[in-house]
Amino acid sequence: MVSREEIEHVAKLMRIEIDDPTIYERVDKMIGYFDILDSAGVESEEISVREIPITHLREDKYIPFDEKLIEKLNHYKGTYVRAPKMV
Repeated sequence: MVSREEIEHVAKLMRIEIDDPTIYERVDKMIGYFDILDSAGVESEEISVREIPITHLREDKYIPFDEKLIEKLNHYKGTYVRAPKMV
């Protein structure tokens, strides 16, 4: 399957710290499930798609918005919108 070094390499590329030693077993199980799904053999299955004629779609309309949208936002201060911190 996937070696421990490969998992550590991908985690390093994604800037993810792996502190939990059970993560390697979980990743191995996850990839095993993907292998099962790959071997399911659904290539011959037919996918049904409902076709809708373009005449049945609604017409696009431009509706002007006269108010300042930024003033309607929560946590608005001056010309900035306060957002949650990204970790």
